[in-house]
Amino acid sequence: MLSRLRIAVPFRPCVSVYRWAHTKEKGKPLMLNPRTNKVSETQDTQAMRFQRNLKKMTDPLEKYIYLMGIQERNERLFYRVLMEDIEELMPIVYTPTVGLACTQYGHIFRRPKGLFISIKDRGHVRSILDNWPETRVAAVVVTDGERILGLGDLGVYGMGIPVGKLCLYTACAGIRPEKCLPVTIDVGTNNETLLKDPLYMGLYQKRDRTQAYDDLIDEFMEAVVEKYGQDTLIQFEDFGNHKRIPLPEEIQGEVISVIKVVFMHQAALGIANLIVMTMMENGLTQAEAREKIWMFDKHGLLVKERADTDSNHEGFLHDSPGNVSSFLDAVNTIKPTAIMGVAGAGRLFTPDVIKAMGALNDRPIIFALSNPTAKAECSAEDAYTLTDGRCLFASGSPFGPVTLSDGRVFTPGQGNNAYIFPGVALGVILSGVRHISDAVFLEAAKVMEYVYANGMAFRYPEPMDKERFVRSTVWNIEYDSFLPDTYDWPGVSFAPLK
Repeated sequence: MLSRLRIAVPFRPCVSVYRWAHTKEKGKPLMLNPRTNKVSETQDTQAMRFQRNLKKMTDPLEKYIYLMGIQERNERLFYRVLMEDIEELMPIVYTPTVGLACTQYGHIFRRPKGLFISIKDRGHVRSILDNWPETRVAAVVVTDGERILGLGDLGVYGMGIPVGKLCLYTACAGIRPEKCLPVTIDVGTNNETLLKDPLYMGLYQKRDRTQAYDDLIDEFMEAVVEKYGQDTLIQFEDFGNHKRIPLPEEIQGEVISVIKVVFMHQAALGIANLIVMTMMENGLTQAEAREKIWMFDKHGLLVKERADTDSNHEGFLHDSPGNVSSFLDAVNTIKPTAIMGVAGAGRLFTPDVIKAMGALNDRPIIFALSNPTAKAECSAEDAYTLTDGRCLFASGSPFGPVTLSDGRVFTPGQGNNAYIFPGVALGVILSGVRHISDAVFLEAAKVMEYVYANGMAFRYPEPMDKERFVRSTVWNIEYDSFLPDTYDWPGVSFAPLK
């Protein structure tokens, strides 16, 4: 379909200027499509305006709304600005601001993003997928909104998480945005505030935990595979008590086999299993590795004597070490090398806990991984100050630099899965992997090489120069030109759409 857009820009006296593009759309659908630019300005000029407007704003939520608005109108411009200033803008489109945006999702709603599938849609999930305009989806991020960051049950307001994750799939890994699908499964919410909120956009009912929930998830998975293929990447995000965070590379290698870790919250099973795998790669047996990992929750240490554990915890249950009634007691009794928090309950690494870690270790490892920033187990300032700058600190959300009294400046690192999942997703999509094992995450820096070497890839022939192949697939943020450079007919001048 050849669609014509008239631009009111004088070219020369009595001659109109037209810019033409080959598109599948015309009229209003074309004008509303954020993937085609309809303005005669260069992208440089548009980006400069965008960036200047952003710098005038001080409120993070205001910046989020403005950024998402640009994404809705001009997708390539959005990603250009995001990619050029990723360090400054990642905390806006992702944690911590995305958490605030989720709590306000129904109040700042402008335009639907992604698919909402409710438990009342059982039996019709495939038809809902058929209504999604893109037919070549390669990556799906799905949530049921039960455990959004450290904010708890936000129901369908949790859609901000899949949307934000997939923004980083494109910005950090170059995955084409039309190949990305954010999904929220709506089975209700136990958040009383939302159930009383007239602007809440989901089902006004308590969260369904019956067999109907399992049936809906099964139907969703089957529909995605049937519609988009077995090699579609599906990332489950912020489901209840499910969290998967990669092992930060600072503690990998030979040192990993001698550390001892206490986790704040049993939701850390994914991290714990990755640490066990790495320890085993460095010579320990599985049993020896698991002996070095302890978990602590609101009821205390996970020990064999507790009656509220299940089969998932079995490998990490230990004999009781004695009277441990607080996390500080656990630290003083177990004497860990590292403490890691994923509880989402705020400042649980108290000053006394941090001081104890500093007294027990020359280089204590303190990872406050809960999001958003307000839910972190401790601040970067407390960690560095109370250990005299000796700790290895990482957080799930960003903290600013810390200056100690002697003038030393520490810039905190972020132990956030945003630094791993875009690259893993790209490698998985390009190689056609159908099952992503934990080992893939341990090999995350070279996914393509690993899956082909281990016979896990389904896309052949195997690229000989994998780096060149990956770079050739990365999405280009430049505007498309749909016709040759210029056409000149009597009285009319044509130029490509920018």
